[in-house]
Parts: sequence; C-alpha cells; structure tokens
Amino acid sequence: MNKSLALVLLPALLLGACSTAAKDAPSSKDSASGSPAPNSTRVDLTGAGATFPYPLYSRWFNEYAIRTNVRINYQSIGSGGGIRQLVARTIDFGATDVPMTNEELASAGMPVLHIPTVIGAVAITYNLPGLTRPLNLSPDVIADLFLGRITRWSDPRIAVLNPKLTLPDTDILVVHRADGSGTSYIFSDFLTTVSPAWAAGPGRGKDVRWPVGIGGKGNEGVAGQVKQMPGAIGYLEVVYARQNRLPVVHVRNAAGRFISPMPFEIASAATAVLEADRKLNSADTDGTSDLRVSLVNAPGAQSYPIASFTWMLIAPSAIGPEKSRQLAAFIRWALLDNPDVASTLGYVPLPSEAATRIADRLDAALAKEAPRLP
Repeated sequence: MNKSLALVLLPALLLGACSTAAKDAPSSKDSASGSPAPNSTRVDLTGAGATFPYPLYSRWFNEYAIRTNVRINYQSIGSGGGIRQLVARTIDFGATDVPMTNEELASAGMPVLHIPTVIGAVAITYNLPGLTRPLNLSPDVIADLFLGRITRWSDPRIAVLNPKLTLPDTDILVVHRADGSGTSYIFSDFLTTVSPAWAAGPGRGKDVRWPVGIGGKGNEGVAGQVKQMPGAIGYLEVVYARQNRLPVVHVRNAAGRFISPMPFEIASAATAVLEADRKLNSADTDGTSDLRVSLVNAPGAQSYPIASFTWMLIAPSAIGPEKSRQLAAFIRWALLDNPDVASTLGYVPLPSEAATRIADRLDAALAKEAPRLP
C-alpha cells in the first residue's frame, strides 16, 4: 500500500466562493488559526464506522459543533458497517481501522479518500506471575507462539531474549479475539509482514482462523481470559492495556531494539513510514496518492512495530461540494488545532508535519474533484 501527500491549498475560489453556503463554511485558514468561523446555517453531517476512535470523534464533534454550528452525528457500528453504509450512500463519511481493499474500492463505484486521523497500536499482554521486568519478544517468536509452534515458556528461543528473567516451565496459553475486529487486522497484518509461515497460513484479516488458543470477545474478553489463566498471552488495543495497567511485551522492532508501546514510540512508527515513502516527498499536486498506509514493522530505532492509522472515509462525488468542504474544514481543525484532545483520551495524535500534509492532501484532492462535483 502506497501513500503520499502534498502541500497544495484549495484555491480561494473554492473556500471563498460567492455562494452564501461557501461563505458560511469554516475555511482552512480560519481552522488552521485555531478559530473556526461560526456558521450561521446549521449543516448536519452523518457518519458511522469504527469503534476504536469513537470516544475521540465524539469529543471532537461536540467541541466543533459549539464553535461552528456544524453538527456531526456518528454511530459506532464497526469498521465493516461504516464501509457498507458509505458505499450504500446512506452516510456522509465512514470510519475504519481496516483500509478498504482494491476490490472494495473498485466495487464502490466512486472514489473514496482514506484520511488518517489518529494512530492506534496493539499491545501484547501476558500473565506470568513473579517476573521482575517486562517480557521481551521478537517478531518471529510472537508469530510462532500464535502458530502453536512454541508451546512452553521455558523454550530456548524465549529464554535467549530474556537473559535476566527466570521463566516458568509451563504451557503457553494463547488468547485471541473471538469476534472480527480492527485490532485483529492490525495484529495479523504485523504477523503476516514478519512471518512467511503466518503469511502462507492464517494471513491478515479482521476475522482470522487462529491455529491455536481460545477466544475472548472484545478487549475486555481477551484481558479477562489472560488475567484468569497463569501462562496466558493475548493481544488488545494499547489504550485498553494502558487504562487497565496490564503488563505488555516489549517487541523487537525492525532496527533490532525492544520497544514498549508508549505514545512517542507509536508516533515514531508513523513518522518513519511517511518519511520513507517515496510519494510522500514528491510533488503530488492533485492529491491522488494512496493513504492506505501500513505502519507495522516500521523502520526507525524508536518505532513500535504494531501500530496503525485509523481513517475517515470520504467520497466527494457522493455527498457534493458543500459537505465535502465542511468535512475538510473539520478535519483540518481537528488535526492541526486540537491534537491534544487525542492525547488526553489516551490516543496518539498524528505527528504535526504529517497532520499538515494530510490536511493539505485532502484539500488538493477536493480541488481536483471540484470540476466534477454536482
């Protein structure tokens, strides 16, 4: 999956058009200054999709409504539901933790923009009473644990990664999600990227045919199973792990360092991937670059290797120029003026340079679409 951005602003004609509606809409300039222009005409926007960013989106939407009179309603129904409703044109925007496939985009019958809004990550938690320091694991060992090829905590491949730990000679009990989820997609994307055996077997997806283990529904189900069973290991959203003070694995990254899923290290993955991408640093003046970006196993000494964007999905041709401009103004306001809201809720905001490029990329894409919009 490729991705790129460009510093191309919407022509003044689009954001300062002579129509009353365009005058009322908060402009990119207003939003970037931290003071969205009040909108005297109420504009209702509806969206649906991913559950992971719901607390953040809810807070952003409420604050934006107070500032601009633009009311945005969002239903937390899951990534798949958001994609289906967007394609059915029953909502103005979707939200997903799982990027649409090429096949889904082709069948949508309209261009769909993927706009990263915040960064998430998957943590690996475990129940090994008596450990005096965090557990270190490498990508190949993690894959073989979840493939059922490593079955004892005393296995030499685990011991060599943890020379200062005394590991028990007990069975490893794998816990995975029983329901389809973006969390499973991110984790299986990581396993597929680092393990040929995993890629040739279960592969990546929201619903995975796990070779071993027992299932738990949601983050709370996985955490509950791991807590109840000494020797258990499972995966869940890092925000949930942090809020519940669960022990987490330090994962060896592509640079060979063991990294904890802390905010700086998660953001470093996004920075490294975007900086390494050829298209990001080219002159993409029409906003056509693909932002369905995988952050797993990112380069960089500080990068945490199991990270991912979550995206808003916008189909300008389906909703028309006014709603497209309203969504673009909101996204610029949220990403550039209010990233701290994400931090206060436990999310990892986009690095500032990446946020600017993403907002400009959206403006460029809408400028390209403008002649074709009704």
